[in-house]
Amino acid sequence: MHLRDATPADHPALHDLWARTPGIQLRNEDARAPFCAYLARNPGLSLVAEVDGVPVGCLLAGHDGRRGYLQHLTVDPAWRRRGIATALIETVLARLAAQGIAKSHVFVLDAAPEALAFWRAREGWGERRDIRVFSTLEHPA
Repeated sequence: MHLRDATPADHPALHDLWARTPGIQLRNEDARAPFCAYLARNPGLSLVAEVDGVPVGCLLAGHDGRRGYLQHLTVDPAWRRRGIATALIETVLARLAAQGIAKSHVFVLDAAPEALAFWRAREGWGERRDIRVFSTLEHPA
């Protein structure tokens, strides 16, 4: 397994991976143009895990200057339980720390039981019960 920076050329393969992964909810922001803009705004923070040149996992990440945000952590089901997600998380957190970002957040859908179990079992991560997230409503493009 090889980790590398995500590039705009990865979008079709990653979008396909997200689309077939339970617990990943695709939105307009996952289209090619917003994906490319996100990579440009957060250089070197989003990663792809490859095996023999084929993407088998990914993690998008960025920050607002204070907190990191991890999104779309995905590992193809055939490649799970091999440490790929852990390698993606550890590498991204180290890159965020190098930029002075010591705390990160990940948002997990209630309708994603596997993802909830994964994050609840992660050492060093705690589920927040003191806040609620409010988002703008999505408008069709």
